[in-house]
Amino acid sequence: MGLLRALKPGGLRSPGSIRHNGKRLSKIIEEHVLFTRGAEGGVRADLSGANLRHADLSKANLSLANLQGANFEGASLRGARLVSADFSNAKLQKADLRSADLTETVFEGADLTEAQMGGAELFRATLHKAILRGADFGATNFRGADIRGADFTGANMKTAILRETNLDGVDLSGVDLSTALLPRGYKEAGAGKG
Repeated sequence: MGLLRALKPGGLRSPGSIRHNGKRLSKIIEEHVLFTRGAEGGVRADLSGANLRHADLSKANLSLANLQGANFEGASLRGARLVSADFSNAKLQKADLRSADLTETVFEGADLTEAQMGGAELFRATLHKAILRGADFGATNFRGADIRGADFTGANMKTAILRETNLDGVDLSGVDLSTALLPRGYKEAGAGKG
């Protein structure tokens, strides 16, 4: 019965049922929210290396949190506030980050294979050398993001906003950019050949 209470609809685990370094995730988030407000009792969340597979973190505020190397496979971060969080080398395969605020968030070397990112805000985010294979970026804002060396193989970029994004050296071959908002004068690799 305890296992059933720990699981939310869709097989997601509640923050109250997850522990990291001996502390409940719900308590870590609660203290982190106080930290983001500058309130007494606030402590910056350090979830580096945490096992957060299938965690329900929908609408959570983890802005400025250290999430390096954490496992978020299949987790829901839908609508979460993750401004300036550090997901370097994190595992986010099949994670749901739709409509999340990822402004200035770091995903350097992270694996976001088949992640759902539709409507996410990636303004000035760092996705340097991130694995983005098969991810859904429909209506995602990449303005000012660093996407050098990222692997976009099979990604959905329908209506993605890439204006003010430096695409020099970025391999978007095979990605449908027909409805994406691209930087002025951008020419796809191989365009005009024939």
